[in-house]
Amino acid sequence: MLDTPSPALLEVSHVSQIFSRSSGEPGAPVLQDVSLTLRSGEIVALLGRSGCGKSTLLRLVAGLTRPSAGKVTLDGKPVDGPAAGVAMVFQSFALFPWLNVLDNVEIGPRAIGVPLEETRKRALQAIDTIGLDGFESAYPKELSGGMRQRVGFARALVVQPKILLMDEPFSALDVLTAETLRTDLLELWQEKRIPIEAILMVTHNIEEAVLMADRVVVLASNPGRIAAEIAIPLAHPRDRLETDFRQLVEKIYALMTQRPEPKLVGPQPTGPGLGVALPQVSTNSLAGMLEEIAASPYNGQADLPHLADSLQLEIDDLFPLGETLQMLRLAEFADADIKLTPIGQRFVDSDVDQRKKLIGEQLLVNIPLAAHIKRVLDERPSHRAPASRFREELEDYMSEDYAEGTMRTVINLARYGEVFAYDEHAQTFSYENPV
Repeated sequence: MLDTPSPALLEVSHVSQIFSRSSGEPGAPVLQDVSLTLRSGEIVALLGRSGCGKSTLLRLVAGLTRPSAGKVTLDGKPVDGPAAGVAMVFQSFALFPWLNVLDNVEIGPRAIGVPLEETRKRALQAIDTIGLDGFESAYPKELSGGMRQRVGFARALVVQPKILLMDEPFSALDVLTAETLRTDLLELWQEKRIPIEAILMVTHNIEEAVLMADRVVVLASNPGRIAAEIAIPLAHPRDRLETDFRQLVEKIYALMTQRPEPKLVGPQPTGPGLGVALPQVSTNSLAGMLEEIAASPYNGQADLPHLADSLQLEIDDLFPLGETLQMLRLAEFADADIKLTPIGQRFVDSDVDQRKKLIGEQLLVNIPLAAHIKRVLDERPSHRAPASRFREELEDYMSEDYAEGTMRTVINLARYGEVFAYDEHAQTFSYENPV
């Protein structure tokens, strides 16, 4: 951990990002007014759920995308195009299958005009440092997933960047391989055996963020914005079982279960309140989570980190289920816990038909889009309405992806609760199940 502030290598100042819709019109903001500093000698983790703009922010830092507003500076100079002094390790291995390990690692220096002799020297050193000495002539198909990702790290290190960007580099690996590679990277960092001054990493794993980072930046969604920054005042190596470590994990879980109202750009939701985005979840998963919380050892109230472990769910899977249960008033978050409401307990104790009826009732009372669709169907003599009408309304307040996900969730819940039907082929809502 840093004792005193070091010089800022990277400054992200009031950055917003808006991508165009398929129609060419501006969409809802993906990032909104994000400011971030990365200093020499620190690891900063960007933590958040899918769709919060973590990877978009990383690409803005790398200069692979230009912000719609705000600016990014590296060493005091504006980033305009691919940034010198920055290298990225991706979630996918992204290796050229027709090149061996040495050739894959040499791609970067060759592309920027480093002399061949110097390129070879750097590549061999990077391969040795990352633990792949002896595999220079091997091709990607001959390597395990962990070894392929080590090639990705070597390829990033060989260009001698000041800042290493990592976009969920361990998520595609099995648990043991990820743990080994994570530990090896931290040892290289602590021993200053890699030519990196700072690391900015994206993760959706809370324990990984606390294990590696000096600071954790929590991003909220729709639009992506900084919800909190948490310093991690623990010395390396860190022990997952220590009380201080567990308390930080619990603190971040509690922060991520809070749902502050987003400051929307453009028209504000009126009437039906359609600005609420819904995560994509299945009714089977919702029922399974309720039953898990109700059963021993939780007996109606579960600690989120323990629940995640017992269900083997990452936050990208756990939080959407918990949030949907909360919106349906079947469960509620309490700091880093989730507990059943009386309605949620009634669901667990009910038979299938009673469960379906209960979901239908809660959907219409608590989910504005569902109530809005039913109201339109009631008002029309045909009791039919095209999905495009509601999708376009949603896109006034959220991105196309969020709008599509919200529609899909309402459709699934409405079908389960027998509130209204949806014809996938005609893309039409009605009260009649399509033949």
